[in-house]
Amino acid sequence: MYFKYDIPKEFEWFPQSRYGLFIHWGPYSLTGHGEQALFRDHMDQSEYEKMACSWNPQKYDPEEWAKIMKASGFKYACLTTRHHDGYCLWDSAYTDYTSMKQAPKRDFVKEYADALRAEGLKVGFYYSWCDWRIPAYYEGPEKNPEGWKKMQEYIHHQVRELCTKYGKIHYFFFDGVWPRCAEHLKSPELVRKMREWQPGILINNRLGYSTDKEQLLKHGGGNEEGDFGTPEHLVSPENRLWESNQVSYWRWWGFTNGERWKSAAELLDTLCTCACRGGKLIINIGATPDGEFQQEFKERALAIGRWLGKYGEAVYGNEGGELTESLTYGFQTMKGNNLYLIIRFWDGKPVFRLADLTSRVIGIELMTTKTDLRFRQEGDIFYMEGLPEKTEENLFPVIKITCQGKPETNLWGEQRLWEGDPQRVADWAAKRGSNAEFCINNKVNGK
Repeated sequence: MYFKYDIPKEFEWFPQSRYGLFIHWGPYSLTGHGEQALFRDHMDQSEYEKMACSWNPQKYDPEEWAKIMKASGFKYACLTTRHHDGYCLWDSAYTDYTSMKQAPKRDFVKEYADALRAEGLKVGFYYSWCDWRIPAYYEGPEKNPEGWKKMQEYIHHQVRELCTKYGKIHYFFFDGVWPRCAEHLKSPELVRKMREWQPGILINNRLGYSTDKEQLLKHGGGNEEGDFGTPEHLVSPENRLWESNQVSYWRWWGFTNGERWKSAAELLDTLCTCACRGGKLIINIGATPDGEFQQEFKERALAIGRWLGKYGEAVYGNEGGELTESLTYGFQTMKGNNLYLIIRFWDGKPVFRLADLTSRVIGIELMTTKTDLRFRQEGDIFYMEGLPEKTEENLFPVIKITCQGKPETNLWGEQRLWEGDPQRVADWAAKRGSNAEFCINNKVNGK
């Protein structure tokens, strides 16, 4: 089943888009060891700084990035404007540790934002609260009040730059909040300013836990507030807007030598899982040190883009799904009077049986071949007939079921296998033959 929650009108684009691209990119890509190499490998700070200041990606072409995104079916993207290493990809007035003042002499953020808009994509920024170069962030206001005040002001100034220098920003992703809290960061105050600078901006939930309920923002659930939840490396539905953060590699976000790639089918499977559960997927690429998307990523992303070109109505702008039991064959999503079956496992049988669909069906289409299928309904059991033994779709075929009204289900569809009132299952189990009875031997322990 899917979750219901109120969505402000200015946020409606977010769940309707379903699919975004996260881009982790910065001088850390030179290490070939992920985005956190400075910290995880305990690198020498001064040596890392020399490396970062000499980083000069010659093949960074955001227009090419944006064209790939468009062709791949992404509706927006989010770039790491500053990761935990502190290096800034824009022309900041508050530090010289930037792509404009160091070797590239380019404002990468501006180029990225302009390129996305030119392709009709929505613009997102990632920004890290923490900076691994600054002791005050970890000492905090108790141990270093003067240093912390400068750090907190530095953060707010940089966020203001990002929100006021680069046109319309739709999406903002904070990260790296540990070990600070909302009161230390003054994140509620900052968020209020961000909504003035960028009306309608979506802001994620990594804003720091608050001990003062009066300070909590009003756009979500839980203690760490925000407009949407951000489960990482997993799909975990929330009763509000949520977005699963996943990688195209097996583990890392930044460029990593030797990492294994997930297949197009695995990535599409995750996208469909999010869509049928009422959420979104943002998939990540760690661009190369020279600023390119790897060929392995492009092949997978474009394959999914071609699939979305044929079946996008089953993913974009839908209402979630899982109307009836679906794990045995794949996913379900809904839009208006249509129920979409996204098939993971094509069994080659000519008849497809779907239990617990109570709506009257008026038409069936195998979207892969644009073929109308025969069907019949017997109470709450629905049968599709004339399915081919093999499908022409290399990824997931889709069947579109059009109902007389909004697709509806019965108690079994609502409560599922391990949920709801167990008496429902007891009543069903009682409808068995006599051979299913069991008996207990009266002799216990030989007595």
